[in-house]
Amino acid sequence: MASILKLKCAICECEYAPDAVTYTCPRCGMIGTLDVLYDYVALRARLDRDLIAASPLQSMWRYLPLLPIETDAVLPPLRVGMTPFYHAPRLTADLGVRAAWVKDDGLNPTGSFKDRASAMVVARAIEKGIRVVATASTGNAAAALAGIGASVGREVLETIIFVPASAPEAKIAQLLVYGATVLLIEDTYDVAFDLCFQMCLEQSWYCRNTGINPFTTEGKKTAAYEIAEALGWDVPDVVMVSVGDGNIIAGIDKGFYDLHQLGWIERVPRLIGVQAQGSSPLVRAWQAGMSAADMQPEDAHTIADSISAGLPRDRAKALRAVRRTRGAFVAVSDAEILAAIPALARLTGVFSEPACAAVYAGAKRALELGYILPSDSVAFVLTGNGLKDVRRAQESVAGGVRVQPSLDAIRRALEK
Repeated sequence: MASILKLKCAICECEYAPDAVTYTCPRCGMIGTLDVLYDYVALRARLDRDLIAASPLQSMWRYLPLLPIETDAVLPPLRVGMTPFYHAPRLTADLGVRAAWVKDDGLNPTGSFKDRASAMVVARAIEKGIRVVATASTGNAAAALAGIGASVGREVLETIIFVPASAPEAKIAQLLVYGATVLLIEDTYDVAFDLCFQMCLEQSWYCRNTGINPFTTEGKKTAAYEIAEALGWDVPDVVMVSVGDGNIIAGIDKGFYDLHQLGWIERVPRLIGVQAQGSSPLVRAWQAGMSAADMQPEDAHTIADSISAGLPRDRAKALRAVRRTRGAFVAVSDAEILAAIPALARLTGVFSEPACAAVYAGAKRALELGYILPSDSVAFVLTGNGLKDVRRAQESVAGGVRVQPSLDAIRRALEK
């Protein structure tokens, strides 16, 4: 276990003892998301990156010495993390960059990147003797919590999910299959988020909500560790990340920050966050040089439900991630996102949900704007499996060719 040195507010930089605060900064309120920081000097003297890389453990828990969990803790049994990291030569050629890779987190147990955060939160809950964990989600974080919770057993942990009733049916079905208590809120994600947090405070449940629980970032940072390790600790120039609430890009940033503090990597990649145009408050805030505290709620409308957020909950860390890595935010239309689903699949073989495919459309935009250069190497974090939202995938492609059951009919159809 990496002993937590302190918790630090991303807004006012006020520092707290590890057990002094559960969620956000008492001074800054909900916007004051906390960083979990370690004694990097001590870790640097004690740990060897090559020994970690030699670990036979094929999950995020291979990095347990860099995580806030006791060495003898009860860990969820599902294999989360160590997802495939593919070199993508045709994507490289299509974009005209020096090299491109894809990190396929859709192959996590419940089909999304969010399993990393849920595995961390569930492990923390068990360690602390907490019996109920709740979250609000548009689908993926909810499925992740429900699935990880099911793996440890309802007698150990109960999961309660607040999800907008408008979430894709496939995602809602996944929650029910896992046996979670599912509350379909007849309103937006932002409303579900607030209701969930209020109930957690009232009932003393442990809240997994993005941008509230600081340990979600600690789970998500492991993807950055995996990317660095896969490349022999020579990190890409750019990492592309789709962004809704901002917690994933914050987690990727935290992972590379940790590695840089340890001296295991020489530099931190530029992070480029991609938002849907109908839900792009971070793009506008970044372009205007606005602070997270000055951002106001907006209506969010996009087919990419996983990145739909009117007021990103982890906006302070998300803006910081892009600014301190000299990266950028870009926005792409729903039409571009829809077209990116088959385009990315045909270039890489990875079937992605809309929010995930958005990074391909975002890379095209970033190249046009000069945020990505032809000399750059680029890693794409693919956050969710395409089976999460089959309806949108169907909209992105034409139907098959109907033919009569004869060889002549098949030949004529193929000639056309």
